[in-house]
Amino acid sequence: MSAKTTETLNKQTIETVKATVPVLEEYGEAITTHFYQRLFEDHPELKNIFNQTHQHVGDQPKALANTVYAAAQYIDQLEVILPRVKQIAEKHRSLNVQPEHYPIVGEYLLKAIKEVLGEAATDDIINAWGNAYGVIADAFIGVEKEMYQEAEQQKGGWTGYRLFKVAGKVQESDEITSFYLEPEDGGELPVYKPGQYLTIKAEIPGESYDHLRQYSLSEAPGKPYYRISVKKELGTAGQPDGIVSSWLHDKVKTGDSIPVSAPAGDFYLNAHTDRPVVLISGGVGLTPMMSMWRYAREKQPEREVRFIHAARNGSVHAFKEEIKGAKPGTAHLIYEKPSEEDMKQGLYVREGYISLEWLKTVAPEHAEFYFCGPEGFMRAVNHMLQEWRIPEERIHYEFFGPQGVL
Repeated sequence: MSAKTTETLNKQTIETVKATVPVLEEYGEAITTHFYQRLFEDHPELKNIFNQTHQHVGDQPKALANTVYAAAQYIDQLEVILPRVKQIAEKHRSLNVQPEHYPIVGEYLLKAIKEVLGEAATDDIINAWGNAYGVIADAFIGVEKEMYQEAEQQKGGWTGYRLFKVAGKVQESDEITSFYLEPEDGGELPVYKPGQYLTIKAEIPGESYDHLRQYSLSEAPGKPYYRISVKKELGTAGQPDGIVSSWLHDKVKTGDSIPVSAPAGDFYLNAHTDRPVVLISGGVGLTPMMSMWRYAREKQPEREVRFIHAARNGSVHAFKEEIKGAKPGTAHLIYEKPSEEDMKQGLYVREGYISLEWLKTVAPEHAEFYFCGPEGFMRAVNHMLQEWRIPEERIHYEFFGPQGVL
């Protein structure tokens, strides 16, 4: 996406779209919530693509509202949001979103704008947004076409879904279980980047539609299997247990087959630098970090790596044995509320939470920083790194689920 992208939008269209920025700031989430409601009423088959849990709790409408707002704000310089476009396109490719889906989405987005804003949504505004959406959709389709080709043409690659057999199932903690996946066809596996994820299609008996979920690969690339490590999500505040994580933990057995799309994601370790790397995780956010950590130890043994993980206590902390075997001074565990058993083992180095003062004692300032975990944890880590004045280009993070804002 470049300046050429906006050449098809005339000055009047750009000015009209930019004029809607204050309106989108106020009504954006109402528009996207209404959009999804109408879309699924008329096209229930699209529930097979969109995560319905994120719909119910409001995460997906909020994420789309942020994206639409950014598109309006930068409609005259779309290259500014190119990283966001690529990030969403990675997710779309993993979910097998196709070009024919875009006109449907565009139609219902314009309907939602008109129905929520009422008379304020003049013909000029609707026409301008129609033109702008067409340009943005074409950009997504072009980027995703290249991604599909790359996924299919790489050694061992494929598009769509490929059946994988569960070759092993290992409980890593009270909450997290690892699944070792091998291709049912016995073919080769493409090498992924450490930190990327798989999309699995859960075809659950009794459910009216499929459920697609992304899970980080928790093993270094180059193995004859893929490994995902899944936390069983327990419901809180009236919300039910996670449909797919419960199915994986409770129903899926060794020998079962699961449809999987090729590895995807733009959050991965930069292996083309010898700069020190600091991996910071909270809870199940350690899964992509395990892939990065293992890769760095196997392929870049001279690289300085610091692994920092925060958990409630040892019972919910996965991969403890591996971390025990780390080189002294390279792995640091923080337990919020350590148990008596944790105290006996003495595996953790700090009780409570990560602080900037403590972080400065274990992490080199000139490092690349990667972090992942619950949103509140990520917000706190991001704030620390900003306070430390770590340059933005050396700060990398990933949300589990729709992209939020830190």
